[in-house]
Amino acid sequence: MPFFDSAGIKIHYYDAGSGAAVVLVHGFASTVDHNWGGTGWMAALSQQYRVIAPDVRGHGLSDKPHAPTAYGYASMGADVTRLMDHLGIERALLMGYSMGASIAIELMVSRPERFRAIVLGGIAYDDGLEDQADRDAIAAAYRADDPATIKSPVAKAYRRFAESMPNDLKALAALIDAERSPFDPAKLAAVRMPVLIVVGTEDNAIGDPEPLAKMIPGARLVMLEGRDHMTAPADQRFKDVVLEFLGAARL
Repeated sequence: MPFFDSAGIKIHYYDAGSGAAVVLVHGFASTVDHNWGGTGWMAALSQQYRVIAPDVRGHGLSDKPHAPTAYGYASMGADVTRLMDHLGIERALLMGYSMGASIAIELMVSRPERFRAIVLGGIAYDDGLEDQADRDAIAAAYRADDPATIKSPVAKAYRRFAESMPNDLKALAALIDAERSPFDPAKLAAVRMPVLIVVGTEDNAIGDPEPLAKMIPGARLVMLEGRDHMTAPADQRFKDVVLEFLGAARL
């Protein structure tokens, strides 16, 4: 299993297939295997592309620091471009889901020269964790010794999902506590690359994706009928629209 050093953080990644590079960035409390492997993305994309998929810092087999200063979209985005440098990839196609889509937006506005096109899945301008009280409750739930003491239904749900995989709860709490601010609409309006946004019609984990699509010039929004935040990644319609989009962007 390959690893590389990203400014002192050991990052685990998958590298499969050949051709134009596609970098996949998974969601919060997930892993490459869960977000992209079990849902069929790695198999579908690696038939036509070289697929690079890191376990985001704090997740999977990558290092899991417990300090909030180790996280933030800028730091996690830098892991992506450092991985590309490590592999000798100058430009790539990029796809992120949920938190991974937020990381992709960070890269879209800060390092646009490194990417030819970007897919944003399970994302809105309000990503569902803008409320500080919710963020504090979730972080506290991750640090709770006894899950029975957790009062917030939202925090309980996050704790259950995190415990469904081999997560380090204190690392996830640090990530939640990391400083964050909304993306600058002026920077989104300056984007000049193809962007596809895909969201389930029943996704109640985020806000309305249409404002985000309107902020990014030329962005295409596709809604997956009947899918929510958890079921959208495995939907074949998701893969079909992304393969079409990436094929056109590769030309």
